[in-house]
Amino acid sequence: MNKIRKLLEPDFVVELFRKEVLPHYPMFKDISRVEIKTYKDLIWETTYHVVFRFNTYFIKATGEEIKVPIFCSAHSEESRENIYLALKYLRAAKFSTASIDIPHPLFYSEYFRATFYRGLRGENLLYYVKKKKFAMVTTIVVAAAKVFARLHTLPANSEANFNPLNSNIVTVIPGVDRILREVEARYHGKYHPDLQRIYYYFIVQEESFRQSGITLTLIHGDAHPENIIVTAPKRVGLIDFTDVCLSDPARDVGGFLQQLEYQILSKSKGELQADNLKKLFLDTYLAASGQELTSEFQARIDLYYNWTAIRSATYWLLKFGHNEERAEYLLNLVKQNLKM
Repeated sequence: MNKIRKLLEPDFVVELFRKEVLPHYPMFKDISRVEIKTYKDLIWETTYHVVFRFNTYFIKATGEEIKVPIFCSAHSEESRENIYLALKYLRAAKFSTASIDIPHPLFYSEYFRATFYRGLRGENLLYYVKKKKFAMVTTIVVAAAKVFARLHTLPANSEANFNPLNSNIVTVIPGVDRILREVEARYHGKYHPDLQRIYYYFIVQEESFRQSGITLTLIHGDAHPENIIVTAPKRVGLIDFTDVCLSDPARDVGGFLQQLEYQILSKSKGELQADNLKKLFLDTYLAASGQELTSEFQARIDLYYNWTAIRSATYWLLKFGHNEERAEYLLNLVKQNLKM
């Protein structure tokens, strides 16, 4: 049996949490039970990539039960210790403020290659886009811009590079070469020439910017509407720290702008709303980070906007239940942007 399936056994999880989690909460005397929900359950014979939620019921001295959501992110081929270390670093750096929440790291298990953390409660930005609640979307977009600006201004050095492979386009997992091979094999070369030329352009452009001496900062690495959570009135949370690394802050900005636009256009067809919200996000980010929109910074944002679109395109080409129509829309958008 795949060892990760032990984490789907409630009795096993309760005993694990009594040992690893209960000491973090001296106000509780025991754990009575857990309810398990799977968000991602890719489990094969010996390998796995999973995200589980454990609604964990702690018992107070009075006998009252308190439910606490605890999450697990695990991957058999990629250690998830980087998530644990990134969250610990951010808490020590006081990234959380009166208006920003992040998950609370609990422990890392080398046996499961899993990080366990106390999660956040709330709906994400994409939820409000889907519901077409654009007054709320506007508020969240402003808050998100400030979150990323704060992240990018935190002190960071090489020790804070929690996922070095994620720092450069060419090595972001699973790697450009593997993406090109898999798309070529599945579609018999149909998309290969375009994707090969586009990725080559991205890699050369990124290296050129790096050679110019730009300052690398701590970035989230997966900035999109699903990772911004409304946790309370006037409070937002940032989640999913798998890709945190040292890189160009324009990557978070360009990536978020592309995903915000894509989700609004696909969920509500609001082109004008997308343009206005993108401008609002960028203006707020620049003001919060104390930057001006130079031509070079705009070019870097454009690079990562287009790269994010291509990442989404290859996702739609390679995922189970692929969608060539969505992939071709994004591929043609990037070709138009790059004048190819």
